[in-house]
Amino acid sequence: MNTIERIYQAILFEVLALMIVVPTTVLIAGYETDKMAIAGIALSIFAMFWNYIYNIVFDKLAGYNRVERGLTIRIIHAIAFEFGMILITLPVLAWYLNITWLEATFLEAGFLVFILIYTFIFNWLYDRYQPYKRWISHEQYS
Repeated sequence: MNTIERIYQAILFEVLALMIVVPTTVLIAGYETDKMAIAGIALSIFAMFWNYIYNIVFDKLAGYNRVERGLTIRIIHAIAFEFGMILITLPVLAWYLNITWLEATFLEAGFLVFILIYTFIFNWLYDRYQPYKRWISHEQYS
């Protein structure tokens, strides 16, 4: 996957996630649509930025040979990534939505469960159907 396709995949991932998360959160939790949309967009932008920075730092600490990383390193990578996201976004969500830290924690927990399932499904479908190659670059896909 080249850089342009990675950018395409990241944007598609975030846009589709927002199209699911914002209306669902508004419907279930009763937050205002505009506030949830702004919070969702901000979280998406931050997640992409955090992913980029985090992986650069993690690669320097864990070594650049990602193929050789075992299960333990991958689990540490995933947990530390999510912990960093929550550490930064939890207080921001509580402040912006004017909710308690406990409510923000439940909201973050809901996002975390959704993203875990969504990431699995999205990447599986993306790899299977290869929309960038099919719709954008028209390269042969397998």
